[in-house]
Amino acid sequence: MLAIDVGGGTQDILLYENNKPIENCFKLVLPSQTVIVGKRIEKATNKNKDIFLHGHIMGGGKCVSAIKNHIKQGLKIYATSHASKTIRDSLAEVQKLGVEIVEKKPKNTISIELKDIDLKVLQKVLASFEIKIPDKFAIAVFDHGEDTKGSNRRFRFKLWQDFIIEQGGLLKDLVYCKVPDPFTRMKSVQDLLKDAILMQTGTAAICGSLCDPRVAKEISKGLVIVNIGNQHTLAVLVQNERIWGLFEHHTSMLTPKKLKRFVQSLQNKSLKNEEIFDDMGHGSIINQACPKNIKFDFITVVGPHRQIAEDSDCYFATPYGDMMLTGCFGLVAGAKKLYGEKLIFN
Repeated sequence: MLAIDVGGGTQDILLYENNKPIENCFKLVLPSQTVIVGKRIEKATNKNKDIFLHGHIMGGGKCVSAIKNHIKQGLKIYATSHASKTIRDSLAEVQKLGVEIVEKKPKNTISIELKDIDLKVLQKVLASFEIKIPDKFAIAVFDHGEDTKGSNRRFRFKLWQDFIIEQGGLLKDLVYCKVPDPFTRMKSVQDLLKDAILMQTGTAAICGSLCDPRVAKEISKGLVIVNIGNQHTLAVLVQNERIWGLFEHHTSMLTPKKLKRFVQSLQNKSLKNEEIFDDMGHGSIINQACPKNIKFDFITVVGPHRQIAEDSDCYFATPYGDMMLTGCFGLVAGAKKLYGEKLIFN
């Protein structure tokens, strides 16, 4: 199985083979597609060329910044109605930014395809090492969920609230064979890779953290797991694979002092949604039905920006000795949650 954790800066790749120790499975850390597409747009900008965007919904980040800069330079961006949702859920908002919605390539434009996974490139890279790509995939992306009318931060947190309060908060229910309707980015990945298993990047990191034996020892007592990604930070209260509470924020908005305060408030179950939302984060939710005897004393941190938590009293998890592949290990663990420990990939 090919497990790919698509982040805002890197795509972390694990070629999982069930007949090998996981430490011997092949691994790659490459620029994510949003970084690659962003550079392609920048090249077109430097050549004073108009651009036609087509393909799939993918992660924004670097590529959307490059799109805005391209328009700022007085150049044109054309995009199909589907691909334009990479920029904003609302086509009206996309057009307000200066993007023209078209369904066919205009003359004298550079065509750039949008997609989170470029399977042909990966096949070519691995083939040069005599490695064949498997036909089973598990992919993690960050998907806000589509909301064309209101705040995407509030909408995303409504989804988290429903999951934790109404749906039981079990980690296994965040591993998708059939992607729920709001998650258009995930659905675009499944359009590219039929039958792929999908997870949110934060969820994959949480599951991957639990592959560290020191972290796994705490699961029955309860613990705090913090994933500090390139774009987003997710901190969760977990006990026996149930999420009892969490907060989600933008990593760029966090300082060591602020992160420590938010994590401590989450840990003692006093963190309010407004504290995170008013700080330009997504929000916070704590299930008030959480038993009072669960203290969540142990804190573990993963993610490419975990240095923000260096001065905190926490454990830096390194599942299978490789922190950067935490999300990939979580994807494999997620697949096993769906199909059982006897999961076989041939």
